[in-house]
Amino acid sequence: MKVVVDTSVWSLALRRNTSLQAAPIVNQLRELIVDERVVLLGAVRQEVLSGVRYTQQFTRLRDALRAFSDLELTIEDYELAAEFYNTCRTNGIQGANTDFLLCSVAARRGWYIMTTDKDFKSFQAYIPVSL
Repeated sequence: MKVVVDTSVWSLALRRNTSLQAAPIVNQLRELIVDERVVLLGAVRQEVLSGVRYTQQFTRLRDALRAFSDLELTIEDYELAAEFYNTCRTNGIQGANTDFLLCSVAARRGWYIMTTDKDFKSFQAYIPVSL
């Protein structure tokens, strides 16, 4: 089964020094990559590349991420993301548009989301998302 990988996980994996706490997550991502189960959304690619200070570092990171093609999204992905946003907001749960897009993509396809972002646990109370 495919796994949509959130920016929080990519950020941990792409750091020069991985902490002992982050090592299991990074190892799990490596296994998913080897098994060709990783799904990358363009919005996540943009978040990962944003804020990289040095051109050489940006280029290296950009080129490494090009190993993963972006999932082609549909109108239904965006509409369901908006619906998820509205459902959670109505219930007092805030989240980023990109987070709800990940939820939508995963829910529509029966995939999992890999994240370290605690917000996704809150979303689970109101929308069908598997972590």
